[in-house]
Amino acid sequence: METAKVEILRSVETDYENAWNLCFQWVRYHYGGGKPTEMGYRFIWKRTDGSLQPARGQARIPNAAVLFELIYKATDSGWFIAVEKNNDNK
Repeated sequence: METAKVEILRSVETDYENAWNLCFQWVRYHYGGGKPTEMGYRFIWKRTDGSLQPARGQARIPNAAVLFELIYKATDSGWFIAVEKNNDNK
């Protein structure tokens, strides 16, 4: 099974010092093989070295407060939901 390549278009993250941070992103999925690209949101963990920790369809969200914090940051940055309304593929 071929995995998708992911292009990050917008991103916000928690700001834990010296720890992994949870990211909330607006991304474009490139599937290859002639399949159309798809847009969507995802959560993904970022390691302390700045690299991302991909997991097959899962990123544990520790609690509702973290979930709402990231949604607030994306909203405050002006892109949450607006990217859908504006068909923001860039």
